[in-house]
Amino acid sequence: MTEYVGWICGQCDALAEVGVDRCQRCGASLHLGEKAKAGAQEQSRARDPSGAQEKSAAVLELARMPPQEDGMEQARTYVCKQCSSPVPAGHRFCGACGATVPDEHLKMRTDYFGPMQSPGRARLVLIRGDQGSEGLSYMLQGSDHFAGREDAQIVFPSDRWLNPRHANFVYRGDKLFVVDEGSLNGIYVRVRAPVPLDAGDQFICGEQVLRVERLDVEATPSDESQTYFYVSPRHPSAFCVVQLLQGGGLGMTVCAREQAVRIGREDSDMNFPTDIYMSGKHAKVEMGREGGLMLVDEGSKNGTFLRIRGERELVHGDYLFLGKQLLRVEITA
Repeated sequence: MTEYVGWICGQCDALAEVGVDRCQRCGASLHLGEKAKAGAQEQSRARDPSGAQEKSAAVLELARMPPQEDGMEQARTYVCKQCSSPVPAGHRFCGACGATVPDEHLKMRTDYFGPMQSPGRARLVLIRGDQGSEGLSYMLQGSDHFAGREDAQIVFPSDRWLNPRHANFVYRGDKLFVVDEGSLNGIYVRVRAPVPLDAGDQFICGEQVLRVERLDVEATPSDESQTYFYVSPRHPSAFCVVQLLQGGGLGMTVCAREQAVRIGREDSDMNFPTDIYMSGKHAKVEMGREGGLMLVDEGSKNGTFLRIRGERELVHGDYLFLGKQLLRVEITA
């Protein structure tokens, strides 16, 4: 008769080879602790047929001991108090002996998993920041979720471009909104389609903060004597785009020669060749059919972001800048 030595799964009683971490039949953990491992290794080295049955019985007994699991595994699986068998999440009775799962454990599992899977609830995922915490998630499970440099639940303490309380994420019915809490530098949301612009609106392309301004095309006298100030000839232009520099100064200014100002890394009206986040042809500001201005992203890799006025509804997949922090919105379906 052939003798088999290995682990006995405590969930389905299947035999697995020594050294395997999980059951090949049901996927249950086969971590048994140091005592069980030592027993299995001793059995695998044994060659005396007279002691084989006793050692196999010892391994079987140890295999039925509750597995050593971390906090996450314990939250997923309840270990039956009667027979030490694992009970999958959501089951009210033990499949091995029929014992009832305590109500308090069922409630604990509901509290643990429920908020993370509630339809309509959202989280923020940090995509790029200045703290080296990319990938960190912030669950939005309450009513108010303030973000800022210090006086908030979502805190970025080293971001000097954030106010102490910069923004608030709130639910109104089944919709999520971001509200500007009177911040100095505002909140920028990535545009998904062409959006209208007003004079004074600010937007981000790459690492550049830009502002659109309307122009008065009519020349006016400079003083009471009706004398005009001597300058270069002005070309007819309805608007210009101004670069805003750190510290509040103004940088490059480009006035529209035709119907648009194009922004990019090269071959554009406003070129930023050293901006690694800028696409070759990134975005443009153009005149609409009725004289209004439009902001258009031209298929850029990193997107174009418009500063919101007051508040803005957010949907799944939105990206936004708070200070130097780039966040993505994920909403449970």
